[in-house]
Amino acid sequence: MAGAAMKAGSKRRGRGGRRRGKTAVMGEINITPMVDVMLVLLIIFMVAAPLLTVGVPVELPKTAAAPLPTEQEEPLTVTLTADGELLIMKTVTDRAELIPKLRAIAAERANDKLFLRADGAIPYADVMEVMGALNAGGFRNIGLVTDGGGPKLDGRDG
Repeated sequence: MAGAAMKAGSKRRGRGGRRRGKTAVMGEINITPMVDVMLVLLIIFMVAAPLLTVGVPVELPKTAAAPLPTEQEEPLTVTLTADGELLIMKTVTDRAELIPKLRAIAAERANDKLFLRADGAIPYADVMEVMGALNAGGFRNIGLVTDGGGPKLDGRDG
C-alpha cells in the first residue's frame, strides 16, 4: 500500500516522471486564428472588388436609361476613347485586328453580351463603324454604356 499512496504535495507524473517540463500534444485543431484570417481576407476583398472594374477614363454621355441587370459572367467591354483609341477590356487594339480578336473571344464565351463605352466627343459615324465591327465579330447583343442623370427629353433635366 505504500506504493499506492501518494505523498502529500507531490505531483503525479506519468510513466516515472518522463514528461517533466513538456506539454501534452493537442488532439484537435484550433480554428480561431484561421477564422480571424478568413474574416480579414473577406473584408479586404469586399473593399477591393469595386475597384477592379474596367478603369479606362471616358466621358460617357448622360441619358435617362435605367441600368441593365447584372450578369453571371463578367461582360466584355469595348472602349472608344476621345483620342480614337480602341480597347478590348483594358488592352489597346488596332482597328484592323478588332474583328479577328472578337471572333476568337466570342468562340470562348457563353453569351454574346458586350458593352460599348464611347466618349461623348466621338463622332456618331465612328461609333457606328465600331458597332458594325462588333456585330461582324460575333456579338449581336451590344449595350451602349452611359452615365445616368441626363436629360429625359420631357422638358425636365436630370
